[in-house]
Parts: sequence; C-alpha cells; structure tokens
Amino acid sequence: MGKSSKDKRDAYYRLAKEEGWRARSAYKLLQLDEQFNLFQDVTRVVDLCAAPGSWSQVLSRVLIKGEKFGRAGWEQKQADTRRYVLGLKDEEPITAELPEEKTQNPREDVRIVSIDLQPMSPLDGVTTLRADITHPSTIPLLLKALDPETYDSNATSARHPVDLVISDGAPDVTGLHDLDIYVQSQLLWAALNLALCVLKPGGKFVAKIFRGKDVDLLYAQLKILFARVRVAKPRSSRASSIEAFVVCEGFCPPAGFNPSLDQPLGAATEIPGTQLPKHKTQPAKKVREDGAVEIDLGSEEETDGSDMEDAGLRWIAPFLACGDLSAYDSDATYHLPKDRISLDPVQPPTAPPYRRALEQRKLAGGAYGKTKGQDRQDLD
Repeated sequence: MGKSSKDKRDAYYRLAKEEGWRARSAYKLLQLDEQFNLFQDVTRVVDLCAAPGSWSQVLSRVLIKGEKFGRAGWEQKQADTRRYVLGLKDEEPITAELPEEKTQNPREDVRIVSIDLQPMSPLDGVTTLRADITHPSTIPLLLKALDPETYDSNATSARHPVDLVISDGAPDVTGLHDLDIYVQSQLLWAALNLALCVLKPGGKFVAKIFRGKDVDLLYAQLKILFARVRVAKPRSSRASSIEAFVVCEGFCPPAGFNPSLDQPLGAATEIPGTQLPKHKTQPAKKVREDGAVEIDLGSEEETDGSDMEDAGLRWIAPFLACGDLSAYDSDATYHLPKDRISLDPVQPPTAPPYRRALEQRKLAGGAYGKTKGQDRQDLD
C-alpha cells in the first residue's frame, strides 16, 4: 500500500492504516468470509499472488491469533460488554435470555503458505515463497512448504491437502478491457491449476475475476470441478471496477483426473468423462407440432448443457453483494476532520516496480515528471 495522494484515497484506504492492515484489500476477504463463512474448519490455506500480504495478514490474525472482525467481532464486543455490565467472569455462562456467545479460539497446527513473484515482508505463522504460479517448478516448493517433515521429492500432489486456496492476483491493467479480461482469465487458470494439485475434496477456491461478456463460460467450466460456484462483489470493492470474486465450494474432481502443471487446464481443455452438470431448476420445455418451443414455467425438468442450449437457456452463477449496506462506500468521498493526522502505510512496498523510475527521476533532479531542464524552460 503506497503513500501518494492521501487526500484522494477512499475511506477503506485510511481505515486500513488505522486498523493495521497492509492494504485495503483485506476488507474484501473479511467481507467474503462474513458472507460465505470461508474460514470454518480451515487449518491449511494457500494464498496465491499474496504480495503485499493483506490477505495473508487476515489469515494470520483470524486462524492463528483467533481475532474476530466484522459481524463476529461486533457480536464478541457485545458479549464482552454484557459480561462487564452483569459482572460475570469469563468462565461463567451468560444468562439464557442473552444471545449465545460465539467464541473462536486460536487454532493449532495451522499451515499458511503465501506465494508471489514479488518479495513480501514476513508475517507470524505464514510461510512465504517467491515463485511463479504458472511454472511447474513451483509445485515442489509448495509441497515442501506444506509438509516439510514428510516431503517426497517425487510427489506431484500434497500428502495432506489444503482446505482453502485464495488468489487476489490481477495483471497490470492496460485500459483495454478485452485484453485485461483475457490476461486476468489466464491468471485465474494458473491459480486454479495450482489449486487442483493441493486442494482436498470438498475444499474451497476463491479468486478474483474480471466480469466480461464471456464470463459465463468460465463459471460453467468451474462448475464441472466444484459443487457450488457463486460470484460476489464486496462492499469494499469499487462499484466502478469490473472486478469480482468467484467463490467455489465443494471441490469434486472427476474420477481419474490427475492435475499437473505440465499439462495445465485451459479455457479450451476438455476433461474426458465430464459433462455440464445437471440442473433441476430449469423450466420444462415442450415442442409443438409447428416446431416452436414452449417454456412451461409451472414445471421443471432435469436438463444438461445440450438441452439448455437447444431451449435457449443457460446456467447463471448466483451473484451476491457482500458487506453491510451501512458500511463505507468505496466510491464515495467523505469529509475529513480538520485535526486529522495522516498515517504512514503499515508496510511500505518492499520492491515496487516503479522504484527504478523514481531513482532515475531523483538523479535527474526533478519531481512530478519534470527535470531541472524542463523547470528552466517553464521559467523562461
């Protein structure tokens, strides 16, 4: 999280510095967890494209330290207040008329591995790897980080699979939406191929996507590998952005499927023995004598992908908005108090790609894109 144009940053940027997060994207994961309960019974997680580490920081504070945020944190605060007012000790139960307190103790044997091409500052309980998620050489590094004691150099999959794989990676956008959407889809496929090698049956996969005109095809392809696929837009994600997050639950690989980065899946890959999932929520169709198709909205039938195509129907992934409506609007501008103090970023960039450009500009003696020679011309 850099430090520039502080007054023009949104509320989540300032709130992240106040609450100690490395980047405002931490609130996206927190709001996704609040909606889908991603961290329930999770002890092994892989964070892809992790730098600067805000999502890994959320995992560390929630899974290892047992901290609560969002609605769970609010409920914990209300319960603590009731205990204080009633004079109850920690071991004494709350009275029956009060809502039951939901506790979350720090979990043991939690394993969190973060991977990114850029270096990342260390976090408590998080193993960081500097590697390329699109290269097959990353698999041995990841497997060794997940199980350092029982690592087998000849293994191609995890001995103890992980419960959750998350990815907040995005390419350097060019402004050409079609190109940006395509590059993002390729990054998503890279994250998915790596997740297939370490994810356990029934596991979860969360990744950033760019919503384009052909994104429904991506949803249908993910539906082959996961029992449930949904799309979410957190409140902290700017409404003006085309980004969203696909939440896949219930990993169920086809029988005989062997994932490998040597032969990765892609948008045009066909998995033998698979077909589009059947759905029982599509309206029944009837073909009249004149060849026209009638859609009976009062009854339903089981349809596969071909039937849906013939009837002009398609499977649409549910789209959900995450986050409380009373929370800050990431696109809004809020008035700042006059006595406010600007805070420094919690974790400055370790190796920003623009560092060399800044050094060259500094050597030229200029600022804001100007050099000394340009300044003299302006004065003349």
